[in-house]
Amino acid sequence: MMAGFMSYFGGRRDAKQSSRDAIVTLRQQLQMVEKKEEYLQKKIDEELKKAKANAVANKAAATAALKRKKATEQELERLQGTRFQLEMQVNTLESASFNAETMAAMKKAATALKDIHGTLNIDKVDATMTDIQEQTQLANEVSEAISSTTYTGVDIDEDELKQELADLEQEELDTRLAGADHVPVHHPAGKIATKPIQTAEEDDEETQLRELQAALAM
Repeated sequence: MMAGFMSYFGGRRDAKQSSRDAIVTLRQQLQMVEKKEEYLQKKIDEELKKAKANAVANKAAATAALKRKKATEQELERLQGTRFQLEMQVNTLESASFNAETMAAMKKAATALKDIHGTLNIDKVDATMTDIQEQTQLANEVSEAISSTTYTGVDIDEDELKQELADLEQEELDTRLAGADHVPVHHPAGKIATKPIQTAEEDDEETQLRELQAALAM
């Protein structure tokens, strides 16, 4: 009652709630229309049966039944037109309500974006990005300066360094080759050498014996 009173005097009503109430009312009316349609259709079917039953024996009764059937059909057609209009109104209201809620949500999102951005503008964003780039470049330069101070003040001749490295490499190769010349000969297992290996002491004794034999021969 209060809502009607406020509406009568131009008071502000909740559009969302008003739309919901209208949709509920329209749907209730649609249910009533559908029930009426069912009743009229049954009445049409009954009149048709009466007309068929009296078509031969009682033509007057059959004609009257057909007239009632025709009138009922016309009423059903009008009712179907009413139902169509009600359905269109429901669809229109639901679409309008959906659009209103969508706009309200978008408006809230826009307000939230404004709150997030605050006094932020493109100039401040550009300035901030410039500061970040400058500080990043400075950090890289500092890291490079720190890592390059290891040999600061040391005079290094790159050509001399390369020559020394080449000499060391050649020396290592010569050492490896010299070691390969003294590698002992490997004899397969089970094969006896044709000449026994003599030690240095045995070679010396044999030499002395030969010198003694030469002296006696003289």
